[in-house]
Amino acid sequence: MSALSDAKSETADAPSGLPSHARDDLERRLVRKLDLRMFVILLLYALNYVSLSARLGGFEKDLHLQGSQYATILSISWVGFIVMQVPANMFLHWGKRPAILIPCCMVIWGLVSTLTGLYTEVLLARLLLGFAEAPFFPGTIFLISGWYKRDELAVRTTLVTCGSVLSAGFGSLFGSGILKGMQGKLGQAAWLFYIEGGITIIVAICAMFILPNFPHNTRWLTPEERSLAISRLADDGYGKMDGPEKRTTMQGLWDALSDWKVWWFSVALIVDYMALSFVIYFPTIVATMGYDATVTLLLAAPPWVVATIGAFALSRYSDKMQKRYIYIFASNAFATIGFATSICTMDMAARYVSLFLMAQLAAGEIIIWAWINNTFAREPAKRAVAIAVSSGISVTGNIAGSFIWPLTWGPTYRYSYAICLASLWVSTAMLGVMHLHLKRVNEQIERNEQNAKDISELQDPVGFRYLV
Repeated sequence: MSALSDAKSETADAPSGLPSHARDDLERRLVRKLDLRMFVILLLYALNYVSLSARLGGFEKDLHLQGSQYATILSISWVGFIVMQVPANMFLHWGKRPAILIPCCMVIWGLVSTLTGLYTEVLLARLLLGFAEAPFFPGTIFLISGWYKRDELAVRTTLVTCGSVLSAGFGSLFGSGILKGMQGKLGQAAWLFYIEGGITIIVAICAMFILPNFPHNTRWLTPEERSLAISRLADDGYGKMDGPEKRTTMQGLWDALSDWKVWWFSVALIVDYMALSFVIYFPTIVATMGYDATVTLLLAAPPWVVATIGAFALSRYSDKMQKRYIYIFASNAFATIGFATSICTMDMAARYVSLFLMAQLAAGEIIIWAWINNTFAREPAKRAVAIAVSSGISVTGNIAGSFIWPLTWGPTYRYSYAICLASLWVSTAMLGVMHLHLKRVNEQIERNEQNAKDISELQDPVGFRYLV
């Protein structure tokens, strides 16, 4: 067992050659620098959801939409998501230039979003929007996994994705101001798309100069920071990021597609996204309280402010305790109470409180993505495809969710809430199975370490354990 002890001791030493206190100080500065630069992703995310206010702004009326046509317009963009996410993430892994690829996609997204406001061939515009936007989410999740340790990922996933949570509320506030100012003017809901698209283009161009690539090819790192960025991931159980044993992009595709865990996470996310479908109809749900459009959009903001606070709190403790499932379960429990309340009553105060509880579901969804990153941490090529497959397939949950909130089920939307509730607990059960499986795998890894006489006998890095 001496070989194992020596290996653990070697792993604990700082490969950067710095004293322990100097390394810790440099690591804090490095992580702080990364956090500040990653913050631009939050702005891009926030811009993604502003157009959800368009339904209350007369989008359906301006286009003379009937029945499920609005849901069709919303869902058509997910087709591009499904088709493009895996090729985009494979290209990102191969090209290793996320600071260029991700913002370029957002520039195209902004242009197409602006065209959506013209109301001509809107279905085609939304389809192209899906193709343009597809690389953004999986690319972002893969990017942060190339920089942060496993017990840092939940908070950082929250940091870069909370823009989507905040924009579900503040996008409504932003939309409220635009719709109020454009009242009575030509195609007033179109202004949401014009302004959103224009701002997206500006922010995306700035992001090209702010975002990092990966540790080995980011120019604004000092040599010491670059060495530390690479070594701290290796020490955390990621293994070597390069060398003859490194898997190619095509090998990573095969590795991901042949791993049942990728498909299990994907299906769990499909039903989880069905439960989250209330997000894209949130202003419509708030409108059932009987207020006018402006007040409705203002009331839609507070639940998402609280949800963002809850997401940071749960993800922080998830990282600190190095556990995932229990915090996903807690988030889902709050949402369950919210859905059940909305099913059972039409009392205005109770239903508004239920919106705060339902919004907490966002925290669990964010931690799921950190968990996926953790589970496939040691193989970058496989991780890139695993993230994209999970994200692309899960989009079918968004497509289905677009059709479970028809106006004919309002104002109670009891059937919609019931479907969300059922979907939520199917997802929770599936993730519970993954939790139990990874616990058993960790126990087997521990037994292998105890029984091994030489480190070369081990398939996993010394001390590596899956986060569960």
